Amino acid sequence: MRLEGKVAIVVGAGQTPGETMGNGRATAITFAREGAKVVLVDRRLDSAKETETMVDGDAFSFEADVTDPEACAAIVKATIDTYGRIDVLHNNVGIGAGDGNIANVSEEAWHRIIDVNLTAMFNTCKAALPVMRDQRAGAIINISSVASVCSVPLLAYKVSKAGVNALTEQLAIANAKYGVRVNAILPGLMDTPMAVDAMARATGMDRRDYAQLRDSQVPLLGKQGTAWDVANAALFLASDEAKFITGVLLPVDGGQSAKVG
Repeated sequence: MRLEGKVAIVVGAGQTPGETMGNGRATAITFAREGAKVVLVDRRLDSAKETETMVDGDAFSFEADVTDPEACAAIVKATIDTYGRIDVLHNNVGIGAGDGNIANVSEEAWHRIIDVNLTAMFNTCKAALPVMRDQRAGAIINISSVASVCSVPLLAYKVSKAGVNALTEQLAIANAKYGVRVNAILPGLMDTPMAVDAMARATGMDRRDYAQLRDSQVPLLGKQGTAWDVANAALFLASDEAKFITGVLLPVDGGQSAKVG
């Protein structure tokens, strides 16, 4: 019951279809298990409702496209109307479709990736922060990526996630005096439906072969992480155990980002 009495918004609480658990769904389940009331936000209401069936606790689903500022304001209003406060905002959004190097990424793909991965987090934070400031308490957790600090062949994705890091640090300092903490998690190679199942389908590879290819790149035991690794990191950052931690960019990557040279 590390989040007992707290209200948490989990953006991206649904997931891509696949064999394993997605980061947002695992985090929603974990927060509820630890006593939080959870608002399950996703652009696909059916996927959020599927998560709701797995949540053991007080929760409701909310359909929203967080690239729309008005939708983000509606999330906050629905949460306040239902639960009266917001203690945790967990931003778990990210896409990479159509990305590549500067020679082959289209302007349309660039803008879409930046909008979903970075501007959407700006929107949700902007909507929730006035409530947290008035409460003089709150925790925001942004899901970035080790791609933000490592060399990858995905230009727009890397730039968008580096922007998430900068947004996190800026908001952490600007809101510290209000008692609001802002941190980011940088997942590495995770065995999630979006990272493995969707990419295996896109490349025409067998899922098991694609997963093993990713496993081989991880220093820690040669095995990808799971959504539960991200969820447990988020649980710590959301809880009062992290009450003196803000502005942190926490890799959850099996040592991948520690490889230099």
